Amino acid sequence: MSKRGDGAAERVLGALLRRGAHLLDPHGEEPPDGGVPVLWWDNGEYPARSRITASFAGGRRRLLLHIDRPDGEGPTVDLSRVTAVWRSRPSGPQAHPAVTDPTQRAHAELQAEVMLDGVGSLLPARWLPGTRADELRAHNKVLHLARAVDLGFTVPDTTYTNDPDELAAAYAAASGRLVAKQIAAERFRIDGAPHRAYTTVVTRRHLTSRHRLRHEPVILQPYVDKAVELRVIVVGERVFAAEIDASGSTAARDDWRHYDNDRVRYGPHELPADVARRCARLVADVGLTYAALDFIVTPAGEYVFLELNSNGAWGFVELWAGLPVSDAIAAWLIGTPAEGPAPTDGVNP
Repeated sequence: MSKRGDGAAERVLGALLRRGAHLLDPHGEEPPDGGVPVLWWDNGEYPARSRITASFAGGRRRLLLHIDRPDGEGPTVDLSRVTAVWRSRPSGPQAHPAVTDPTQRAHAELQAEVMLDGVGSLLPARWLPGTRADELRAHNKVLHLARAVDLGFTVPDTTYTNDPDELAAAYAAASGRLVAKQIAAERFRIDGAPHRAYTTVVTRRHLTSRHRLRHEPVILQPYVDKAVELRVIVVGERVFAAEIDASGSTAARDDWRHYDNDRVRYGPHELPADVARRCARLVADVGLTYAALDFIVTPAGEYVFLELNSNGAWGFVELWAGLPVSDAIAAWLIGTPAEGPAPTDGVNP
C-alpha cells in the first residue's frame, strides 16, 4: 500500500520487476508465463474508488477488492490469495467527493479504516513492516525504548514527562546539557502553517517557562556527544547501516532531519555484529519485519540507541549511502534471497 508518487515504492517496484514479477493486468488475470503478480494499491482509493467485500456464508469466507479506474472497471482481486503486503506510505481512507459534510466524511473514513483493519487481519499474508496496529504499537517510543534497554543497548538516561519539576531535575542531572524531543514526531500546524518540532537543546530560558510542560509530555535526555549518527534499516533479518556526519552543518548538527545535504556527509557504516543482531532482534520483538533505528556513535566509539521508527524513511540510505534497501524489500516480498554483495561494508546478516 502506498500513495502514487512515492519514490520508495517506485524503487521497490523496479526491483520486483527485475526479479520477474509483473503488474496485475486490468482484469486481475495472471499471464501464461507465470511470475509473481504485484498490485500497487493505495488505501486512499477506498472507499471512494474501491470496493471491498468480506462475506461469511456456508462455512466459507470471501475477501474481495474491486478497483475502479478512471477509464472503467479495474481489477478484482481475491485477497485470500495475497501472500505479502507492504505498507509503504498509505494515504488513509478517503471518502467520495460527493460526501461533502466534514463530519460525515470523518464518519465514513472511520468506518473504512475499521473495515480495512478487519480484512487485513484475515489475510494469509506476511506484512512489512506490519499491520497498522503493529506499526502504531511498535512506534510508541516508551515501549520500544524499554525493550531496547532489556536487550542491552546503551541508552541515554531518559525521562518521559509532563511534570515541570522533572524538567528542572533532568537539567541538573545532565549538568545543563539536556535535549527535549517530541514523543510523537508527526507534523502539526501552527496558525494554519505546517510545522515540525526538532530536537531542542534545553536552555535556562526554557526552565523559566517550564510550567508549560504540563500541557504536553516530552522526552528529556542528556546531550550525547557524537562522532557520527546512524540510520539503521532492518528488513527481515538483513541490517543496513548508513553513517550521517552532520558536524559541518549548523542547522543539522543537533538533528540531521533538517537535511542540510550540502554540508552533511552520508556513507555506509559497518556495525559490530552484536549491535546488528540486537537491531534485528529489537525489530522482531516489537512485532515488526521492518524498521528504521537511529543511533549516535560517540567519539569513544560507543553505540547509543535513540529510537525506532516503525515505518521510517530509507530512500536516502539507498540514494546517498549506496545501500541496496529496495532490493532487500523486493526479495522479502517475493520470498527470495537478496541480490548484491556479501553482507559487509554497511550490510550485516
